[in-house]
Amino acid sequence: MQGMRELLRSSLGKSLSGLEPADRLAAAWPVACGRSMAEHGVVTAFANGCVTIEVSDSTWLEQMLAMRQQLTAELRRIASVELREIHFQRTGETRPGGNRVPTAPPRARSSRLHRSKK
Repeated sequence: MQGMRELLRSSLGKSLSGLEPADRLAAAWPVACGRSMAEHGVVTAFANGCVTIEVSDSTWLEQMLAMRQQLTAELRRIASVELREIHFQRTGETRPGGNRVPTAPPRARSSRLHRSKK
């Protein structure tokens, strides 16, 4: 089973090569962390080697923070992106610069990320 999972991750990484880095990270997120966790976090930005993931609630935020190193390594490997760190923030928090994080459902935010890069 583990061998099949590695094969799928490798294949996904190769198929993402034509996408922008933020889109590659968004596509790799559910594979890196699993479906359950992915439903509670969404990739919203990527800049200077840092990906921002908005998290639905404090319980999932704690879980993601505990797995930060593992998730960073998996995202870096699957998406083939120079990723230095993951910044997790709760939906509704204020970003640096005073902008509020959107409160739209995760799937809607993910779709906006993909459309904005095309």
